[in-house]
Amino acid sequence: MMAKNTICVWYDKDAEAAARFYAATFPDSAVGAVIRAPGDYPDGKQGDVLVVEFTVAGIPCIGLNGGPAFKHNEAFSFQIATDDQEETDRYWNAIVGNAGQESECGWCKDKWGVSWQITPRVLSEALSAGSGEAKRAFDAMMTMRKIDIAAIEAARRG
Repeated sequence: MMAKNTICVWYDKDAEAAARFYAATFPDSAVGAVIRAPGDYPDGKQGDVLVVEFTVAGIPCIGLNGGPAFKHNEAFSFQIATDDQEETDRYWNAIVGNAGQESECGWCKDKWGVSWQITPRVLSEALSAGSGEAKRAFDAMMTMRKIDIAAIEAARRG
């Protein structure tokens, strides 16, 4: 049964491949129904994969193969909270190493153009602390691509 609120992510034609990658990469993720088009449509044919139901880290989503009309941008991203550097590295490397792209401050894009924030909890806690501690952690983060937890912790301490 479809959740009351589901995130819909538009893909050109690779929603199923993306969903399977996410399910293999993140815990509490899975691919559900794969729905095929009952007839031809502007960017596909009858029988093509049209919609894929999937879950990413517990969040219900659908992937819609809607064609090339709309492109992803950083206005939407998945944010994955990590507990340590090993987990941060594992997710970052999975996304970037699968034809993805690094960006700044813990952001990267997967090969389908979907943005991800791989965010260690240590960084979120430091920014929530306020005052000089938050400023030092923020300044350190601004110099990074993938977040370096040891550097954030050192910045927190001053």
